[in-house]
Amino acid sequence: MATARVDLEGNLVKPITICMIGAGGFIGSHLCEKLLAETPHVVLAVDVYNDKIRHLLEPSGGMSPQWADRIQFHRLNIKNDSRLEGLIKMADLTINLAAICTPADYNTRPLDTIYSNFIDALPVVKYCSENGKRLIHFSTCEIYGKTIGSFLPKDSPLRGDPAYYLLKEDESPCIFGSIEKQRWSYACAKQLIERLIYAEGSENGLEFTIVRPFNWIGPRMDFIPGIDGPSEGVPRVLACFSNNLLRREPLKLVDGGQSQRTFVYIKDAIEAVVLMIENPARANGQIFNVGNPNNEVTVRQLAEMMTQVYSKVTGESPLDTPTIDVSSKEFYGEGYDDSDKRIPDMTIINRQLGWNPKTSLWDLLESTLTYQHRTYAEAIKKATNKPVAS
Repeated sequence: MATARVDLEGNLVKPITICMIGAGGFIGSHLCEKLLAETPHVVLAVDVYNDKIRHLLEPSGGMSPQWADRIQFHRLNIKNDSRLEGLIKMADLTINLAAICTPADYNTRPLDTIYSNFIDALPVVKYCSENGKRLIHFSTCEIYGKTIGSFLPKDSPLRGDPAYYLLKEDESPCIFGSIEKQRWSYACAKQLIERLIYAEGSENGLEFTIVRPFNWIGPRMDFIPGIDGPSEGVPRVLACFSNNLLRREPLKLVDGGQSQRTFVYIKDAIEAVVLMIENPARANGQIFNVGNPNNEVTVRQLAEMMTQVYSKVTGESPLDTPTIDVSSKEFYGEGYDDSDKRIPDMTIINRQLGWNPKTSLWDLLESTLTYQHRTYAEAIKKATNKPVAS
């Protein structure tokens, strides 16, 4: 059994029931594991798929017996299921993780992207507000768009001034590209639902916390095309590069891989979420950046690191040409645009929750690529060795 837990004030944490929408995804699966293994809370897991949490639902998957009455899976699509309000009413807290959040979809499926991230989230906010339920809503670091520094001349010394690139929850503007750049459909939808949640808090007393993840990565992230996802699908960067490495293909660098990103280990980030869950007095009404500013690299540097780490994990030598450059138009299609740097300011989450990430980029890549190789290498080998019909 989970031991008694105390909050940051030293008070005993009371068990609560959590309605987790999107529990079957990457973040949801890790959060479910953490809650079941270390806390007394009950999870109402809501999703269309449960593949990534099946091990928590089936005794044969190694589920601990004391978890059996603390997790229930409800298979439903939140956009058209009348059961959603009943589940939110049953819970003390709702966590909304549901989203279309893959850059390849922003251009090709802008309507689905906008509906998923704004329209489909509206009932969740409404039900929480009307029934006096607390909400933790997952937004995105894309909410910031481009940095102020990106509009300065290339040789301007101000580009190196943190005031022009450090992203602050309560100060930084949201700067997006033109309407024809459909890549911003995701960020705009996420910004609007944030504004609506904030308005519900100020006008109707909704207790809310907004989470802005900065590239959370680790095992079970996204999918490997043709193995546990669509053959033509394009996952986010870590899974995309993992797929190339597993298939011994060059890693594709969009527009030279010059965009700069920070990466945080999923297990570090989940600790921050548990702090939000168990410290409502410190988390309510807050917007939190959750990332690791110490793990900043260009996408090209990430590709080089992943190539080295994968070689270490597998014992295989890297390809003679480990990367190739492709244009964003070729890779994503018309309407793609990008942000330059995404470095989170950590002042608010450190002040309110005392949270700091621990895991270095080298260590989290080794952990993740070990998992990717162990999980997918054999399946890819079989898939690529299938005889071709004559």
